[in-house]
Amino acid sequence: MKNILFAASECVPFVKTGGLADVVGALPKSLDKDKYDVRVVIPDYTSIPQKYRSRFSYLDSFYMDLGELGNFYVGIMTCEFDGIRYYYIDNEHFFQGERLYSDILWDIQKFSFFSKAVLSMLPVIGFRPDIIHCHDWQTALIPVFLHEMFQDNPFFRGIRTIMTVHNLKFQGVWDIQTMRRFTGLPGHVFTLGRMEFHRDANMLKGGLVYADRITTVSNTYANEIRMPYYGEGLDGLLNARSDSLWGIVNGIDYDLYNPATDKMIAENYDETTFEEGKKACKLAIQRELGMPEDPDVMMIAMITRLTDQKGLDLVEWVMERLLTSRVQLVIIGTGDPRYENLFRYYEWTRKGQVSANILFNETRAHRVYAAADAMLMPSRFEPCGLTQLISLRYGTVPIVRETGGLRDTVQPYNRFEQTGTGFSFANYNADEMLNTIFYAEQVFYDEPDAWKAMVERGMTKDYSWTASAKIYEELYDSLL
Repeated sequence: MKNILFAASECVPFVKTGGLADVVGALPKSLDKDKYDVRVVIPDYTSIPQKYRSRFSYLDSFYMDLGELGNFYVGIMTCEFDGIRYYYIDNEHFFQGERLYSDILWDIQKFSFFSKAVLSMLPVIGFRPDIIHCHDWQTALIPVFLHEMFQDNPFFRGIRTIMTVHNLKFQGVWDIQTMRRFTGLPGHVFTLGRMEFHRDANMLKGGLVYADRITTVSNTYANEIRMPYYGEGLDGLLNARSDSLWGIVNGIDYDLYNPATDKMIAENYDETTFEEGKKACKLAIQRELGMPEDPDVMMIAMITRLTDQKGLDLVEWVMERLLTSRVQLVIIGTGDPRYENLFRYYEWTRKGQVSANILFNETRAHRVYAAADAMLMPSRFEPCGLTQLISLRYGTVPIVRETGGLRDTVQPYNRFEQTGTGFSFANYNADEMLNTIFYAEQVFYDEPDAWKAMVERGMTKDYSWTASAKIYEELYDSLL
């Protein structure tokens, strides 16, 4: 039996801001329980809902020094959920409030605390992982602390680390003097070949340098981040470590996202009954959103963070032309006020054709996945993307830009061979995107049999965690 510890800043079902939480929640459950004892550690945020918190039990506590900041209380809470053992690092000073992330300087301080606390708790709970699997910049100091501060203790010798990058854009960068004060790490850690980054300190870079293996969440993204355009200043390091870099595409939880059993949607359906099922779901969401009830109109959805990364400047550029065609557009998301207000404006001026849901509501998202005919994802970059995988599962045809995980998971429609599961465009260009949307509309309205066959192909694809979990198991075995 091999021991694996996942360390992350968020995890479904306890706390979630994005796809990171879905991965940390689903992947441990998909690994072979006969071979691996997989456990998960996250912060004990006060915002974790009471229905989960009521299952927590107190395990132990101790005090830990953190750089020049002094000694801090570290409480350890635990619970078992869906067959997985979870630990929660408790400290209300750092983890109170509704929001997981706030001011970057405060986040750097609290995740420095979390990273050191994860290692410090291991002898206390009597669990020695063979591998610590760290997720994103919030846990990137774990490999650094492990090598620089914990090697004198025989308990820690031989523990291997994996650093998974879910989005390279977020790195945890601040000045070296402050980072040394927060962490107590020695000066040689903040040199060019280690954590130094344009004269500042970079937490993610530390993890990428010190970890035994690096993974990211799709094959294409693993190649893209070795180029300056996508590399966010770390492309040189990632090229130097390319032998240790794995691209493993994310999966989705097929129990959670299943149109045949989903209790949130108006009518359940599968790959044989989706025509009637999706029509019923479309009429229900049109009623809910106050849009004209028309089962035959093409409904295009966007369920996304409203940020530049998601290609919303392209959507802004073509919005007037897009709305001249016979479509309904449904948006769910929050983010940049510029885009929130853009979609609110179009809802006001195109009542019935555009629905702007400037919120994130899990139930409504499920209903829109089930109701929509197409899902638009014109991302500037997309490490993996889960929205297109959920869309395929619900028979909603993705329209995507060929980047990162979108390129790896959506096969472009080929009219002559009658293959493909969606539509795609290559260049980050608004007119190219609009032409692709119009092409999708034309197939939807004029070639209903071809559209139906494409939906069926998408629904029968397997993007559960099964295949990806096997690759992670290969990775773990290669390290041990």
